[in-house]
Amino acid sequence: MFILRGFIYLLLLAGVAQCISLEAYELGALAQYGEGSLTEKMQDFFALSSAITFAVCAWFSKGMRQACILLSALMLMMFIRESDSFLDQYVFDGAWQIAVFIVAAVTIFSLRNQVKLSYESLKKFSQTSSFGFVTAGLVIIIGFSRLFGRSSFWQSVMGDAYVRSVKNIVEEGTELLGYSIVMIAATELLFFILATLKEYQKQDISNQKLSSYAKANLVH
Repeated sequence: MFILRGFIYLLLLAGVAQCISLEAYELGALAQYGEGSLTEKMQDFFALSSAITFAVCAWFSKGMRQACILLSALMLMMFIRESDSFLDQYVFDGAWQIAVFIVAAVTIFSLRNQVKLSYESLKKFSQTSSFGFVTAGLVIIIGFSRLFGRSSFWQSVMGDAYVRSVKNIVEEGTELLGYSIVMIAATELLFFILATLKEYQKQDISNQKLSSYAKANLVH
């Protein structure tokens, strides 16, 4: 099963790389990799999918519930941020800031009396393999892609031949890679939680059978 998952993730990342290149192949020098590009839409999809997956993890896991709620809220806020142009155009200017504030406020309010539990939950999450992938993905999205995609850097590299779309490809493509890694981490966390839950259920059944057997022997 783990080999199949690894192969699927390999195909996923290969597909992501191919999708990034589609706009360039289709539009050539006219490709801008702006807000309406396939790359941006895939960022939205992975951000929202990650938020939903972490929310499902929170539903099934009692020990990591608070951590998963925080991660789900974070990815939902990032999805809203990625959708800023849509919200500004079809709702009102600055709508995304209000939406992000509402998500943050609701999350903080819901966990207001669970500070210690939240810390313990985050500590448990840090002991899973998903922790490193989530951290790496978020660093790529928030930090690395911004630094690597700086206009000043690409202007220095390309000089008079500077083309903004090249800078956009690098920045948005790297950001999409980060979202892909977070999505993989969320999926792996869900697999881990479900596997752990299944193991606990097996242990409960075994304990119940052992208890029934002991009672039957004690009676006789």
